[in-house]
This record gives sequence, structure tokens and C-alpha cells, in this order.
Amino acid sequence: MATTAPAIDKDALRRKYAEERDKRLRADGSAQYVRLEREFSDLATDPYTPRVERDPVTDHVTFAFIGGGFAGLVVGARLKEAGITDYRIVEKGGDFGGTWYWNRYPGAQCDTASMIYLPLLEETGHMPSEKYAHAPEIRDHCSRIGRQYGLYGNALFHTQVTDLEWDEARKVWIVRTDRGDAFTAKYVGMGTGPLHVAKLPGLPGIELFEGKSFHTSRWDYGYTGGTPEGDPMTGLADKRVAIIGTGATAVQVVPNVARDAQELFVFQRTPSSVDERNNRPLERDWFDSVTGPGWQKAWQENFVANLGVGFPAEDLVDDGWTDLGKRIRAQVIDMPPEQRTPEGIMAAFEDADNEKMSEIRARAEAIVGGEAGEKLKAWYRQLCKRPCFHDEYLQAFTRPNTHLVDTDGKGVERITAKGVVANGKEYEVDCIVYASGFEVGTDFTERAGYDVTGRGGQKLSDYWAGGMKSFHGLHVHGFPNMFFVQQNQAAAFIANYPHNLVDHADTVACVVKHAEDKGHATVEPSAEAESKWIEFLLTGPGARLGSTECTPGYYNNEGQGYGEQERFAMGHPAGAMGFFSHIDQWRRSGTFEGLEFG
Repeated sequence: MATTAPAIDKDALRRKYAEERDKRLRADGSAQYVRLEREFSDLATDPYTPRVERDPVTDHVTFAFIGGGFAGLVVGARLKEAGITDYRIVEKGGDFGGTWYWNRYPGAQCDTASMIYLPLLEETGHMPSEKYAHAPEIRDHCSRIGRQYGLYGNALFHTQVTDLEWDEARKVWIVRTDRGDAFTAKYVGMGTGPLHVAKLPGLPGIELFEGKSFHTSRWDYGYTGGTPEGDPMTGLADKRVAIIGTGATAVQVVPNVARDAQELFVFQRTPSSVDERNNRPLERDWFDSVTGPGWQKAWQENFVANLGVGFPAEDLVDDGWTDLGKRIRAQVIDMPPEQRTPEGIMAAFEDADNEKMSEIRARAEAIVGGEAGEKLKAWYRQLCKRPCFHDEYLQAFTRPNTHLVDTDGKGVERITAKGVVANGKEYEVDCIVYASGFEVGTDFTERAGYDVTGRGGQKLSDYWAGGMKSFHGLHVHGFPNMFFVQQNQAAAFIANYPHNLVDHADTVACVVKHAEDKGHATVEPSAEAESKWIEFLLTGPGARLGSTECTPGYYNNEGQGYGEQERFAMGHPAGAMGFFSHIDQWRRSGTFEGLEFG
């Protein structure tokens, strides 16, 4: 006999969510964290590639790009296709990859499908090995792009920009670095990424620990044994290991450490929502049957459409991300037409989310059970924190050597010479792994590590003191020949971040090719175009993330929300596809309305 799920008491669930949120609110907010490289420089060094000494560079290039992750790679590829051969990437890591250069922790993999996540698959001809590629394959793909488009020869690795200054007389940017470089570039691009400054919890006694400790982005395989490719970490066979953090990184790390360590203690302040991933190998016959000219862009746009409340004909990716969108649409379809108001849509969203999160909590109970299963239940709406998908994380807590140390929202109390103190108890361990993520929400210039001086000595930090101002999220008035490759004031937050980068790269190449073909010295948006773009964006609903009703995390500035400045971190009023449609038509028009060429 078929059974139906019990009805959800929405008021009771809202109260439970609020109760769990309030437990985790802290007066210090994001100040509870410290920067890895600032406070613990010995832990922040590159363990993967030796730094090679070189002479300072003082030449000139047509285009310099700061950041060697996906953004720098796709912009370089598009510019090479457009005929710009002297392109330089400046990257603080020892190779291309950005976040994927540093993230070599065991189990690291993308959490949106490889078919849409890995950029330039169609151009490189690469077929991902599995639905969700692991980090070594992603890193190899970055190198593949670099090789195919000849981006290695001019690159400066293990190099950080310290100053960027516009020279009005010569119409060039002066790029200065920590290696003594002072070269010039006609154009500059910046793609330093939202997740590249590693942070540690500012725990009392963190410097006292006498065992081994490291951040997940500086994984020490010399200590643990094993490899990023998944070889067993034999060095942990006789070790007691602590992992502090249960976010997206920890969800990937825990199963591997649980497999190899003598004993594992996972310290949890807030559980992640962990749905099934259903990862699987991709088959060549299937791949060939679904790919053809323009296939990747079509897949990316289909994914975005399935995240919203539109009605796409099919779901190509078909995963946990698109499942929520389909549930919302099902609710909307069942609504009488007169109830399909903005308020009705939001109510449908809440109902679909409640249903989904109830299933995710039931999954924790079914797989783990007992007290640990209860403590692994996430009491918040799914998009309050980065949704996680994994087929082995919850299962790891059924192993006898793996212990969940839940702190009921309080977090770890302190670190001692011998281990970790939580809930008033000291846990003696040999190794502490900090799965504490990356800095989010700080000022751009603070995260980038340099300020930008534009025309007339204008500092970007001053120009943006009241909030970000741009045209299409890419160009900034008063800063000629400069491009920001990121998501804000464009398509904004979409689960598949690389889609933003490839689209901006298309625009950069289009604008630069036009300027070069016409012999223009400069390009920048007019003050009027920039102002009108911001006014247009403000007619929309604003940022969808960051609600203080959510449990604390980096999405909402640790529960404190974002201020007046951060309200400008928004996107097109019609959503991501609204922006992609707008910018595609803007590029195709060839008039580049809003830009001024000098």
C-alpha cells in the first residue's frame, strides 16, 4: 500500500530554522577568521611547485591578465582566437588552475557537472572522464588550455601584483609585482576569483599545537602519504586526525581520511546539507551522441534555465541542482493562474525547499542513524549555504574509527599543544586539518592585494567606497582598457560559476578586437552608461543570497548580512539568462552602446 509523506508544519519548521540560526550567531562575524598567509606564512607557502628565481620583467604586452584560473585561461583563449598573440597571465601559484591549483586535498572535485563546469571542452575536444571530475583532471584541463592556446610562454608564475597604475600620457597600464616587475600593458584584465584567499579560524592557542597542521588548500602529502589522484594516505595509518569544518571541502575530504586514518574526529559547528551525487563515468558513445557544434553553451544555458522558474523543454544535466528548480516549477504549474504572483512564486519556492530539505534530513537519518544521524541534519533552507552532494560523506560516519564531534553551533573552543578542545573536552590528536575555506565578502582591493589607480589618480578603492559601480560588471568608468571578469552586476550568482567567465571572455575579445581593428587607443564606459546600468539593476530583486534569516555562513556574512555597499553585488533583474540574452545581443549589434573608444 502506498504511503504519503507527512504534511510539513511550515510554522514549526520556520521556528526550528530560527532557533538553529540563533545558536550560531557571533558578535565577531567574519572577524572570527584570520588569513592564512598573513598570520601563518609558513603554512601558506606553495608545497607543490618550487619557486624559480628570475630577473624582473620590464617589457610591454598588449594584454595582461591577473589570475591564472579559469578566468585568465578563457580570456586568453578568446583573445588568441581574435589575433592577440602577446598575452600575459600573472599568477601567484606555480601553474595555471587558480583555486584548482591549490585544491589538491583528497577527494576534491567539482560540484556542478563536468560537461558545464570545465570550460572550453568543445574547443579542446576533451571528454570528461566522469559526471563530476576530480581535481587532477580539472588541473590537467587547465594545463591543456594553456598549452593549446600558447599561454605558458609569456606567463609569470609565483608572482603577485602589488600595484596597477594607468599612465595617461602613454595610454598604458603599469603593472608592478612582488618580483620587481614593472612592465606595461595596453589592456588589463582581472580574474582573481571569489575563493582564493585561504582563511583559518581565529582560535585561541592555534599557534601552540605541537603536532602537524595545515589548511586543506596546502595539503601536505609528505606527511599524510598518498597523492591527489587518490592513492592511500599510508602516513595516517597510525595517526589520530582532527578535521575542523564541515562545509563543502570537508564533505569531500572526510571519506578519504576516514578510510586511511587510525582515528578521525570531525568537529562540526553547522552541518552541510548533503544530497546524493550519483557520480558515474561518462561513456564515449553517449558523449558523441550529445555533442556537436555549440553543444557546451547550449548545456550551460539549459542548466541556468532549469535553476529558475521558467519552463525549459528538458533537463540535460539532471542533478541535485536542477531538482529544486523542477520542484518549484511543479508547484507553480499546480497553482491557479491568479495565484502566480511574486508572493505565490516565493511560497512555492518555500514549499519545494521544505520538501527537498526534509528528504535530505531523512537521508542522514537513514544512512547514519542514531545520535550522529540526528546531528548531521541541516536545519536551514537549501540555498542558505552551499548545497553539497556526495555519495560517501554520510557513510563515513558509520565507520568505527570516525567520530562526529558536534558542538551544537558553538564551534571549537581552543587549540592546545596536544589537540582540540570542544564541548569542554580535549581531544588529543596528531594532526589538525583546517577545512575552513576562503575569504568572501571583503573589499575587492583587500582580497586582490593591490589597489588600482585609474585616470587622474582615481583609486578604485575610493571609486567603489560606496559600492561597486560598473557597466555590465566588466568595465569601469575612469579606468580605461580595464576588464573585471567576475559575476556581479552581470549574471550574478549561478551555481555554475565558469559560465560567467566564458561569457565575459567572449565580450572582452569582442571589444578588444574592435578596438584594435579600428586603431583605438582606449575604451571605457561613459559615466552615463555606467550610471544607467546600475539604475537598471536596482529595479530588480537584488541579491538572492545573504538573507540574515539563514544560518550563519559566508553567504550572509556569518549571519550579519551585508551593508549598503554589498547591495550592489547583484545581477540582471531578469536573472542570469536575462543578462546572457542581453549581452549576446549587445555584442552582436557591433555598436557597443555605452562604451567610448578614444
